[in-house]
Amino acid sequence: MSDMITADLVDLDLSADTKEAAARALAERMVALGRVTDLDGFLADVAAREAQMPTGLDGGIGIPHCRSEYVTEPTLAFGRSTAGIDFGAADGPADLIFLIAAPAGADDAHLTILSSLARQLMNAEFTAALRSVDAAAEAAALIRGDEPADAGSTEAETARSEDSVAASAAASADAATVAAPAATEEQAAEERPFRIVAVTSCPTGIAHTYMAAESLENAGREAGVELVVETQGSAGFTRLDPAVIAAADAVIFAHDVPVREKDRFAGKPTVDVGVKAGINRPGELISEVRGKAERGEVTAGAPGATPVERAGDSTEGYGTKLRKWLMSGVSYMVPFVAAGGLLIALGFAIGGYKINKAPSVMDHFVWTQTDSWAALLFQIGGVAFGFLVPVLAGYIAYGMADRPGLVPGFVGGAISVTINAGFLGGLAAGLIAGGVVLAIQRVKIPAAVRGIMPVVVIPLISSAVVGFLMFVVIGKPIAEAQKGLTDWLNGLTGSNAVLLGALLGLMMCFDLGGPVNKVAYTFATAGIAVSNPSDSAMKIMAAVMAAGMVPPLAMALATTVRGKLFTPTERENGKAAWVLGASFISEGAIPFAAADPLRVIPSSMVGGAITGALSMAFGATLRAPHGGIFVVPLIGNPFLYLVAIAAGVGVTTALVVVLKGLRKPAAGTTAAGAAQDGAAGSASQAKQPVAA
Repeated sequence: MSDMITADLVDLDLSADTKEAAARALAERMVALGRVTDLDGFLADVAAREAQMPTGLDGGIGIPHCRSEYVTEPTLAFGRSTAGIDFGAADGPADLIFLIAAPAGADDAHLTILSSLARQLMNAEFTAALRSVDAAAEAAALIRGDEPADAGSTEAETARSEDSVAASAAASADAATVAAPAATEEQAAEERPFRIVAVTSCPTGIAHTYMAAESLENAGREAGVELVVETQGSAGFTRLDPAVIAAADAVIFAHDVPVREKDRFAGKPTVDVGVKAGINRPGELISEVRGKAERGEVTAGAPGATPVERAGDSTEGYGTKLRKWLMSGVSYMVPFVAAGGLLIALGFAIGGYKINKAPSVMDHFVWTQTDSWAALLFQIGGVAFGFLVPVLAGYIAYGMADRPGLVPGFVGGAISVTINAGFLGGLAAGLIAGGVVLAIQRVKIPAAVRGIMPVVVIPLISSAVVGFLMFVVIGKPIAEAQKGLTDWLNGLTGSNAVLLGALLGLMMCFDLGGPVNKVAYTFATAGIAVSNPSDSAMKIMAAVMAAGMVPPLAMALATTVRGKLFTPTERENGKAAWVLGASFISEGAIPFAAADPLRVIPSSMVGGAITGALSMAFGATLRAPHGGIFVVPLIGNPFLYLVAIAAGVGVTTALVVVLKGLRKPAAGTTAAGAAQDGAAGSASQAKQPVAA
């Protein structure tokens, strides 16, 4: 096996002034050696990884990296910049840049070597030596772990050196899984050190995962604690011994992807942050989790991976955290909206619009009467809709405070329904409930009552506080605001309604299932989540669904009429986009938008705005919150509604074709983006099956 890094892959005078230029300069060296087969395709994969999270680290280090189908063997290129290049690190530009390229199917041994490098980057002596080295061959040897190579070095010596690095890395990985020594009987009798178990992971699982592990282990040694790390990287992971977890006093999660088998760590004081926090401030994390242990703050259970991963770096701004909390509630609420709304819509379709006056099916149900079945569907849907606000509030609180937030969140949401505060009240109740629980958890609790905190004390106190605030303090003002919003919507006519439709169309097509899209969708579903929604609310719902169908349908049509402008992968995605668009799953356009955002997203927004405006102008109404063309029979003015969708699809298709025709992107770039982001689109659909 050839060396992962050679002198030809080292540039000690890197002249690039941007991270994109730096990646290109280093990648060109990989291409020259045959390590990368498609420069643009590989750089597209690097850029996609960079978009997930900046790869700059404190200490002047940049580590752009990715797994790519265009990489033939694990390769590392190194560049040293005099001026420094911004890779997004908090402390400024990076002067040491490592470009790590792993094949899409890299094996465990290769990834072990890459993880060894990541750990070395936490060694100040190693980085200092790289800053002072004068020759490319010496830099390559230093990174490989060799002694500085002379001109007479033989290939055999190089091979032996590489084997030594691999063996050392493997030993390091093995040591990480058994680092917690078994206590002897004499040690058990003495006061043992504080014990922490940690999990690190990042989206690629190549660099940040292992750097965070090394940083935490070093900080643990300095703090005099026993700290064992489970690295959940690309090559899989070796589970910590259950006995080690059971003996631990606290847990640190430093991750940017969901922790696998998280329930193993339930019931212990926990700090949950992003992976870069584990790299940059491990000492603070250890101090924080020890403080939680001293106060008796423990997690009530293991929530697993939430639809919107709420675990983020504690240095995130309040706005980012607030968005994640709200999206957590919306993600759990959407299935209730879909189920309840479609059942109610079917009830109306079968039994007519007077079905809401039917008696309870408990009192009157005739098996042979259509109206009885329509009433049954309507009443089941009404019960499902009754959960919307409590679920929204409960899971906002859950996103903030884990399981202890559920009870006060649901209670506050139910109160919001009782006092007619609606969705605005649910939002407020969820945020208040989460804040109250977090405040309670910060109070130092006597050891005697810690066991009943999650099941008695926290639910009791938090529900009482949230109930008081909702009933007595803020409930009435919120209810009045909700009524004012409803009255305003009911009063929209003419040009105002058309402008609202255009705005909602723009929002639906801006990020294709992301936060802006979800704001528009939630706004629409809030209006119909009552037993007798207004005509304006049903028009808004119709406009939102119509606009959300435009991007995937337009991409499908574009790949059909001008297939030469798209790669084979995109054409295959186009076939699936027909079904996704017809089903109102906006995420069907994500592979196209990710590969060519400057052409696809603006085109989609224009088409979506036209569709939303036309739908409002035509007076189309919709009682169901989802369903796409499959609920067209339930739509008011269905023919004109389909005309509005067709108009938006036609405009978006024409714009995309024209823009791509003016400047056709490189085939490699498009293929890379489509291939990688096609998978991202599939994942998004899996997380948000009721896409808006």
